[in-house]
Amino acid sequence: MNIKTLETFVWIARLGSFRATAKRLYASQPTISARIVSLEDELRTELFDRTGRKAVLTAKGRQLLVYAEKILQLHSELLETVARPDAIHGTIRLGVSETIAYTWLPRLIEKISEAYPAINLELDVDISVNLADKLTSREIDIAFLIGEVNQPDFVSRPFCRYSLVWVASPSIVLPEEPISLADLARIPIITYPRRSEPYANIRSLVNPTNHPTQIHSSSSLSTIIRMTVDGLGISALPREILTRELASGVLREFRVEASLPDLVFSTAYSASPGAGVVRAVADLALATVTEENRTHAPPPDDQLY
Repeated sequence: MNIKTLETFVWIARLGSFRATAKRLYASQPTISARIVSLEDELRTELFDRTGRKAVLTAKGRQLLVYAEKILQLHSELLETVARPDAIHGTIRLGVSETIAYTWLPRLIEKISEAYPAINLELDVDISVNLADKLTSREIDIAFLIGEVNQPDFVSRPFCRYSLVWVASPSIVLPEEPISLADLARIPIITYPRRSEPYANIRSLVNPTNHPTQIHSSSSLSTIIRMTVDGLGISALPREILTRELASGVLREFRVEASLPDLVFSTAYSASPGAGVVRAVADLALATVTEENRTHAPPPDDQLY
């Protein structure tokens, strides 16, 4: 009986599948099966009912799960408290929305590499709705996404927000500002995917005008920006991801009579035992955002003149 075997047992209990656990732990399915057989031989009891399609815990398996989770939690705390950072190894599956990938993600990766040089990162860039699904199905370990994950055994902490600004190519002739919602609804709009929060907010903004607004959606921010630069429509995006386009003049801001809600991002991760390093990554993300806000904060009033 060792930490790796207990970790394998706990993941099978969580995922209900030897195959999914093998994928999660980067091991072959025969290796996963051998670990459980060894554990059952040592304890002289069956831990899983294998008669169905899912691996279901037996009564003894449920008893072991309580102790195994405690042991993994203590092991995680031991590593965090006693071990050198380079002794903490493994792979963390990090899910991020593309807005985060465009802004402070590179600095977070630098911080993780400095704090935990033996940790490998597996990045998954996707829309927030998909990231929430992947997190709860444990395909990823931590997510940076719009909104919260309100599920048992998961921690969700808001940590940053971005305001949206309306932008257009100089080639598009716009009505007098601030543009009314009726006029806005007559211009093609390019925005986030259909299932996203920004898409829903834009829809709710233009729907009351009763004008059949043309809305193009894309899961790729680079595509949205490219289409907007090419004059195929207007967009509402965070100013932080448009600094180059605004500075060069290929895009310009304009005002609309009604504002859109900010994009509020959360970091979400499992609260299960042994998630100490994942929690530490969430703390590093909060520290990174705090530093970014401090760096780009406007000077105090007495330094403006």
